[in-house]
Amino acid sequence: MRWKCINTPESQKIDQLQKAIGVDRPIAELLAKRNITTFDEAKLFFRPNLDELHDPFLMKGMQEACEHIICHIKQNKPIMVFGDYDVDGTTSVALMSSYLKQLDAEVLSYIPDRYEEGYGISYKGIDYARENNIELIIALDCGIKAIDKVKYAKDLGIEFIICDHHRPGDQIPDALAVLDPKQEDCHYPYDELCGCGVGFKLITALQSKLGLPEREVYKYLDLVATAVGSDIVPITGENRILAYFGLKLINSRKRPAFKAILEQTKKRELTITDVVFMIGPRINAAGRMKHGLLATQLLCEKSKDKVDQLAKDIELFNTDRKDTDKSITSEALELIKENKEENRFTTVVYQPHWHKGVIGIVASRLTETYYRPTLVFTKSGDKLAASARSVKGFDVYDALQDSSEFIDQFGGHKYAAGLTLDEQNFEKFKEKFEEVVKKTIDPKLLVPELIFDSEISFRAITPKFIRILKQLAPFGPGNMKPTFVTRNVNTTGFVKCLGEEGLHLKSNLVNDGIVFTSIGFNLGPKKNLMESGNKFDIIYTIEENEWNGNTTVQLNLKDLKKSN
Repeated sequence: MRWKCINTPESQKIDQLQKAIGVDRPIAELLAKRNITTFDEAKLFFRPNLDELHDPFLMKGMQEACEHIICHIKQNKPIMVFGDYDVDGTTSVALMSSYLKQLDAEVLSYIPDRYEEGYGISYKGIDYARENNIELIIALDCGIKAIDKVKYAKDLGIEFIICDHHRPGDQIPDALAVLDPKQEDCHYPYDELCGCGVGFKLITALQSKLGLPEREVYKYLDLVATAVGSDIVPITGENRILAYFGLKLINSRKRPAFKAILEQTKKRELTITDVVFMIGPRINAAGRMKHGLLATQLLCEKSKDKVDQLAKDIELFNTDRKDTDKSITSEALELIKENKEENRFTTVVYQPHWHKGVIGIVASRLTETYYRPTLVFTKSGDKLAASARSVKGFDVYDALQDSSEFIDQFGGHKYAAGLTLDEQNFEKFKEKFEEVVKKTIDPKLLVPELIFDSEISFRAITPKFIRILKQLAPFGPGNMKPTFVTRNVNTTGFVKCLGEEGLHLKSNLVNDGIVFTSIGFNLGPKKNLMESGNKFDIIYTIEENEWNGNTTVQLNLKDLKKSN
């Protein structure tokens, strides 16, 4: 692992911020490294304010979208709400359909089947809309590249309003309105919203148009926060405000679905990280193992009995998902070894029987193992479908663009994407993708990098320091949990491997006369270094553990190495 310190801002800026807000220098440095250098910026960061959300009408297409939706509602015409089968898509559909029903609109919610229809707007969904006399479809978290499908719908007399956040292609669909802050000619001040975030801006605009109180739509912020966390968008600017208040709403347990899910997790208060690893996978499991519409139904349901049953069903799907993901990952790792592909610049694997619902998770696991751009393929109808994952600093979307001569269609982000292609093109694509990545990637990006904020001694970890660190939350891309390095550490003598295979490392560590307990997940192989008697350096985050009413500080080790 490469340890790299975030560039330190000018000392003068840190001094000014320290005086302006009255904090210790390590905290001022942490803030400056997050581009917070003034009193007003610090105030908004520590005290997010819903009044600071941007005017939704600054987004291109918002005026037209509102006018068409209101016209449909006034004419009592049904509206289809269409969203993808992942967390962002299902929360978006739950948000939009709940809101429109509150306006007495007739709404038909639609989530495509992952296996029969695949990602995004589908011909089957459009045909279903026609069968149900739908003339308007609001597509959320998808649609920005659905040129042919939007044209197909238009020829049938069905219009689209698209709410997306993915990168547009060269052409924009011929829809009534296209809301996507990543469009080049859209001048909305923040372009990192998730799909549910764009949907939230639309319902905020509708409230304004209808002369209704804006505060009434804030009850949907729990859905938005779930999507913000699970879709791994930056938790900066507007997303930070949405996540901050949405998280409060999740923890209030006002939505029956979240109350039922939280009862299964046994956690008292969730962080964004908990949302990503506890709520997100359960919502995702429905679309992966059965059908995404079940997740939307759970999120919208108010009856306790129905919610409890749906939550139990989804918990079972999540258990099945875990078993399937573990099995496929094992097969994929074996395949890489058999084919002697450990030394390539990319990982591209395929088996026709692999479950399409978990190939994205498997791609992430393989990336963790070999740390290189990764694609996992499976059979999907008469095509092959893949999920792509990348390593930090490398744009897999651009690499797919450069390999697109062998691809049918693709879409996604810098670090995660999906694609389909003809089976006969698989080997050609595999070699082209390897060639593109080999030519364009900086080799150092193939070595995992651990970013840390600053070097501190254990003496700096005071109750006040920890209290302020907690106020930096919610954490995520753009505002990662503060990570520290401490040099010349040794143990009290207590070092123990945990887990079935001794993969994890628990220890009591000493520095500057101060002792802290630590846990190092997957650091079991480094037990000998701790027990060698030599001093070592550690890189870690600071956690608080609650047990039987007692709170203790624990260091979560990311890596350790012998001190110089």
